[in-house]
Amino acid sequence: MKNILLTGTAGFIGSNFAPYFLEKYPEYNLINLDLLTYAGNLENIKECESNPRYKFIKGDICNRELVEFIFNEYDIQGVIHFAAESHVDNSIKNPSVFIETNINGTFTLLDVAQKYWMDKPFTYKENYIGCRFHHISTDEVYGTLNETDLFTEETPYTPNSPYSASKASSDMIVRSYQETYGMNTVITNCSNNYGPKQHDEKLIPTIIRKALAGESIPIYGDGKNIRDWLYVLDHCKGIDLVYHTGKEANVYNIGGRNERTNLQIVDAICTILDEKVPKETSYKDLITFVEDRAGHDRRYAIDATKLETELGWKAKENFDSGIIKTIEWYLEKNEIKINKKGRL
Repeated sequence: MKNILLTGTAGFIGSNFAPYFLEKYPEYNLINLDLLTYAGNLENIKECESNPRYKFIKGDICNRELVEFIFNEYDIQGVIHFAAESHVDNSIKNPSVFIETNINGTFTLLDVAQKYWMDKPFTYKENYIGCRFHHISTDEVYGTLNETDLFTEETPYTPNSPYSASKASSDMIVRSYQETYGMNTVITNCSNNYGPKQHDEKLIPTIIRKALAGESIPIYGDGKNIRDWLYVLDHCKGIDLVYHTGKEANVYNIGGRNERTNLQIVDAICTILDEKVPKETSYKDLITFVEDRAGHDRRYAIDATKLETELGWKAKENFDSGIIKTIEWYLEKNEIKINKKGRL
């Protein structure tokens, strides 16, 4: 059995990854370290709780003493690092917590792992040869795009928000531990995820939640900002592939090839809701435009060719199929809550 440390898996992407990974690899024990901030919810990973190969520890990745204890107590032989502050609006209002978690937390994990696994630079201890640190990052580190180009693994970093700057910094720290110490690292930079368990503050859950409540659906600026949307389980499968078969010291971009403007997103969701939960008027009547967000990047789009050609990854869901699955999950979740209140 091999013990793998996962961080931040009570959050959106990690909570989809943990049950998938636990089921696929019976030879792994998973230790989940999560501080359970507002974005983390144990309900997200309740399907893992009864599995004897799963252990949850509440704690901060910045707490070096705790991280050292976990490595020693559980003999950690791999790290997949999800934990991060990730909401751009929050990073504009309170950047300090993003610097602390995303930069200092990543440094703490890297430094403890390097000292636990290695005797000296470029020399792994005999029992830890092959131990890998996989850092989960974002396409936002690349900044914004023109109307035609795509982000590749060679695109220069030009982060434009405190969030993306903190993630770019953490990527560079991972790179430095690879180059300076010969630590076995990989980085994946993903496009916008969507799917079950996403926090209510994000765009797609906000649209669904506001629409079902009959409230105004806020869209920043002119609504023409473009994102490349990736269904979360497709992302999880990409992480799995890179962790196990990606080349050391490499970066892999994971994208869905599903570019949509925010207007297209809200229109698609409202159209589906009009069919599934019809009301007297269309949900589209709830769309309102609000002042644009500071530093709002115009377009992101990822070229996932490297991951597709080298490792054979391919997204299973296109946006049309993935958004229906996502809406159905949220409808089921909300129906349970509404039934309990006796309104249906």
